[in-house]
Amino acid sequence: MFKPGGTCTTGGDWSAECLTAIFYEMPYFAKLFLLILYLVLLVESRKHRRRRWTSQVEVQKASHIYKKNHDLTKTWKGKMEQLLRVDDHDFIMRPAFGGPAIPVGVDVQVESLDSISEVDMDFTMTLYLRHYWKDERLSFPSTTNKSMTFDGRLVNKIWVPDVFFVHSKRSFIHDTTTDNIMLRVFPDGQVLYSMRITVTAMCNMDFSCFPLDSQTCSLELESYAYTDEDLMLYWKNGNESLKTDEKISLSQFLIQKFHTTSRLAFYSSTGWYNRLYINFTLRRHIFFFLLQTYFPATLMVMLSWVSFWIDRRAVPARVSLGITTVLTMSTIITGVNASMPRVSYIKAVDIYLWVSFVFVFLSVLEYAAVNYLTTVQERKKRKLQERFPCTCGIPHSKTMMLDGNYSESDANSLAGSTRSQMVPEEEKQEKMVVHLTMSNESNSSRKRGLKGHMGLRIIQNAHAIDKYSRLIFPGTYIFFNLIYWSVFS
Repeated sequence: MFKPGGTCTTGGDWSAECLTAIFYEMPYFAKLFLLILYLVLLVESRKHRRRRWTSQVEVQKASHIYKKNHDLTKTWKGKMEQLLRVDDHDFIMRPAFGGPAIPVGVDVQVESLDSISEVDMDFTMTLYLRHYWKDERLSFPSTTNKSMTFDGRLVNKIWVPDVFFVHSKRSFIHDTTTDNIMLRVFPDGQVLYSMRITVTAMCNMDFSCFPLDSQTCSLELESYAYTDEDLMLYWKNGNESLKTDEKISLSQFLIQKFHTTSRLAFYSSTGWYNRLYINFTLRRHIFFFLLQTYFPATLMVMLSWVSFWIDRRAVPARVSLGITTVLTMSTIITGVNASMPRVSYIKAVDIYLWVSFVFVFLSVLEYAAVNYLTTVQERKKRKLQERFPCTCGIPHSKTMMLDGNYSESDANSLAGSTRSQMVPEEEKQEKMVVHLTMSNESNSSRKRGLKGHMGLRIIQNAHAIDKYSRLIFPGTYIFFNLIYWSVFS
C-alpha cells in the first residue's frame, strides 16, 4: 500500500498511484530512457497493425476475385442445366408427340466423291449431313439471342431424327480426333444437327453403251422409324440444299450435274415414308479406253491386212502373222471383260472388239483359201504335165487353166488345135484363154462354158483374191467404224 511520505509497502498491490510515485522518484536520465522506449514500442506496434490490415485486404480481394470466377462457372453450369432442362423432359418421344408431323429440314454438302466401282456397282461419297428442326423443350430465355454449341456427348440425351441411307452398303461417322458431330441450340428451340459421314451406296448402272456411257446414281435418305404422319423430311432450301466442292474430280468420269428430288416410299408392313434423293450424273472419259482398247484393236486389224501383200508361197510368214493378231485380239477382249461385271447383255465395246476379231479371223481364212487354191492349181499343173509332156507353145504356167472337167478326147483336140495354131512368143501369155467347146453344144451349154471360163480365170490368177481383199477388207472396216461411232457417240 502507498503510505504518506511517498513509499509503497512491500507485498502490496502495484497500483497506478504507486507506479506514478516511483516514476517521479526516479532520476532524470531513467525517465528519458523510458520515454524513448515507450515511443519506439508504439511506432513498431502501429507498423505491424498496418501490415496486417494491408495483407488482409489483399487476401480479401484475391479471394473475392477467385470467388467471383468460381461463382460465374458455377452459375453458368447451373444456368445451362436450367435452360436446356434435359433432365426435366422425356426425350424418348419426338417433339410435339401426338400432334402434327414434325418438319425436319435437310441440307447436304458433298465433300468428295471418292470412287466409282463398275464391278461392284457402287460409289463412295463423303458428305456433311445437316438436320434442322424445332424442339420447344430445348428453348431458353436469352437477351443476346446467341446459340449454344455442343459436341456429340449431348446427342445421346436429347431426341434427334433417325435418318439412314437407303441401299447403303457401308457408312460411318468420322471420329478423328473426336466424333465429327455438332449440335447447336438456339433460344427459340431451333436445333442444328451436323455430321461428317462417309457412305458407300449401291448404284444401278447400265453398260449397254460402255465405255461411251453416262451413269446416274442416287443417294437416298429416309427416316427409319417415323412415317410421314410423324416426321416430314424435306429439303430445307430446295435445290440449293445440295452444295458441292468445286474441286471434286474423278479419273474416269466427268461430273455433269448434281440435283435433289423427293417423294414418298411405301412399305407394305409399315406405311409411307418421306424419302430424299441426291442425284448426280456421270459421263465417262473415253480417252483412256481409246488408248487401251480401241487403238490397239484397230492396229491389230490393220496388221492382219499386211498378209495380203505377202507372197502366198511364204506360208510361215502369213500363218504366224495371222495367228499373232488373233491371239492379241483375244487378249484385249479378255482384259476388258476382266474389269467389268458379268452382265448378260452386249456392251458397245464388245461389238467393236468382236467385229475386229472377226476381221482378223477372216484374214486368216482368206489366206487358207488362197493357199488351198494354190495347192489345187499346182496339182492340176502336175497332172497336165504328166498327161501332155509337150505343150508345143503353151507355157507350163498356162496349162493349169483346165479345171479338171475334161475328157481325154477334149485334151487330144486341145493338143491338136494348139499344134495347128502356134501362138507367137511376142504376145502376152497372161491373156491366153482356152475355150473347151463342142460344136454340137446347146445354148445352155455355152452359158455354162462362159461361167466355167470365169472360174478358170480366177483359178488361173489365184493371187487375185489377195488383190480383192486389199480393197474389200479396209473399205468394209472403215464403213463399220463410221456406223459405230455415229450410233454410240
